[in-house]
Amino acid sequence: MIVCGDDVLAARLASELHQVYRERVTLVAPPAPAPGGGPAASSRTRISALLGRVTPRGRTAPLPPVPSPSGFIPIPVREIEAAEATEDVLRQAGAQGAAALAVVYDDDVTNIRVALAARRLNPRLRLVIRLYNRKLGQHLSALLDQAAAVAAEAPGGAAAVDATTTVLSDADTAAPALAGAAVVGTRKVVQADGLLLHAVERTPTSSGEQAHPGLCTLALLSSTADDPGGAEGTDGGGPRDPLLLPDDATVEAAAGRRTVVLEAITRAPAPPKLRRTGRAAALRDIVPSRLLWAVGGIATSVVALGVALSWSTDDHPLHAAYLTLLDLFAIGDPATEAPVPRQVLQLVSGLAGLALLPILVAAGLQALGAFRGASALRRPPRGLSGHVVLLGLGKIGTRVLEQLRSLDIPVVCVEEDPEARGIPLARRLRVPVVLGDATQEGPLESAKIHRARALLSLTSSDATNLEASLYARTVAPDLGVVLRLYDDDFATAVYRTLRAAHPDALTRSRSVSTLAAPAFAGTMMGRHVLGAIPVERTVLLFAAIEVAGQPRFQGRTVAEVNRPGAWRIIALDTASPDERRPDLAASRTAGLLWDLHPGYVLRAEDRVVLAATRQGFAELLGRR
Repeated sequence: MIVCGDDVLAARLASELHQVYRERVTLVAPPAPAPGGGPAASSRTRISALLGRVTPRGRTAPLPPVPSPSGFIPIPVREIEAAEATEDVLRQAGAQGAAALAVVYDDDVTNIRVALAARRLNPRLRLVIRLYNRKLGQHLSALLDQAAAVAAEAPGGAAAVDATTTVLSDADTAAPALAGAAVVGTRKVVQADGLLLHAVERTPTSSGEQAHPGLCTLALLSSTADDPGGAEGTDGGGPRDPLLLPDDATVEAAAGRRTVVLEAITRAPAPPKLRRTGRAAALRDIVPSRLLWAVGGIATSVVALGVALSWSTDDHPLHAAYLTLLDLFAIGDPATEAPVPRQVLQLVSGLAGLALLPILVAAGLQALGAFRGASALRRPPRGLSGHVVLLGLGKIGTRVLEQLRSLDIPVVCVEEDPEARGIPLARRLRVPVVLGDATQEGPLESAKIHRARALLSLTSSDATNLEASLYARTVAPDLGVVLRLYDDDFATAVYRTLRAAHPDALTRSRSVSTLAAPAFAGTMMGRHVLGAIPVERTVLLFAAIEVAGQPRFQGRTVAEVNRPGAWRIIALDTASPDERRPDLAASRTAGLLWDLHPGYVLRAEDRVVLAATRQGFAELLGRR
């Protein structure tokens, strides 16, 4: 396995492949920064100073040391230092004989360039590419898959059985977890080969009751009905950590605990037709009612005066309307020698034109101002409250903004760069945006932070996210806070510190690389992984597996196959292999057998859709 990247996601992915799947990994990354200097050291100093300002309530013991939020994770893998994975570097890494390669640079263009070079070197290579642009990713995936097929059909070409190209986005993977952490009870949806897997967080009504289990319970969360803030764990197996894929007895014994349940499995809907409601709404804003009234008045005057002129002079109606327009705009010749009715109508037309022209000019100026205002950013309304303040409109922030608006949650964005990636989206969604430094008081106050329900700090700087969160807590101590942090250990330390200082407030810290790496790693192992659902600080994978390739499944019942804490079958496709299609929703029975009978005996020709932990999925692949 080869991983090429320039940030902590590459290191986290290499660690996931080595530690969970026991793979030999080659990591191609830029040289590490010089120790003791550069922006990383400055950022660490600033973060340490910020954490020093926080004093936990009711405790005087020193806080745990803060690990470095930057730098690669020390893992026993082969490392090649290179600014970019050129064709020579890929040869040095052994791309000709590798099974899979992940390209996870932060820049989309760099990822495309490296992926094209890798496909030229090895048409049989399984590619996993990190791209933010969804449409470009679809076209690139089809292009590279076609190139692999052409190479396999060429004389002397080797069969490219699994030379697939999968395009993933860390922003799309992490956005549901970040949005859901700020808004308790939000849905998580995984689109799995034509099926939609709907998972939702549920809170029991009281400490002695259980939340509705839905189709099945996927996880028990660390929080409870009495303590919605919870005490977030990791995937380290502590007593207060989230429990993935519990059995029914464990769920019944965990009364009062919040859960993640599989609510439904449905077929993915067809792409919706383009709607013009948004464009029509914008047109109504640009063309005000005053302009419409003015145009309507002119049209009515032309018709009435034209009819009168045609009737009184026996002129043709079209010619009469033409003369009326000339008189209305005072550009016609004086009717000094015309009959008296024509002279009277000319005077009336001139008076009507004097009355209507100022209205028309004013409406035109208003339309021009509305047109300019449509391209400007909206300001937060005065009476706004109960909203979410979103800091940062980069890749992650833009995806989270889409998630929040799809849930109809009011949002106010704060962004320092007026040319940030998410500014056009915010303008199109008519979301209020405050331009300014999030670490200063002014922008957060303009965003009505004192009346907000939660703060999402999602900038690319850990120090900025932490500093803005600390200031927001001084303004609103009970404010829910979600921080985006690069390193999971650092995120855990920040969470514990803020949780100790504000035990009654909702506090969440998330590492994007930790949320995204398992999905990338599972995809590198083959096209088994359909998607992933974040559960607190870990993830739950969904995979489609042929029973014929799993001796431990064949001839056993569903109840016997399910292993608590490792995997659980949630759907079944019983169509014969000849009739089976890659699209699960297109198969004859997929989407129908999700309410499985525990006594059903699995056959070799069956295909199962299961939820699995990272370690459980690795065991199914024979990697543990």
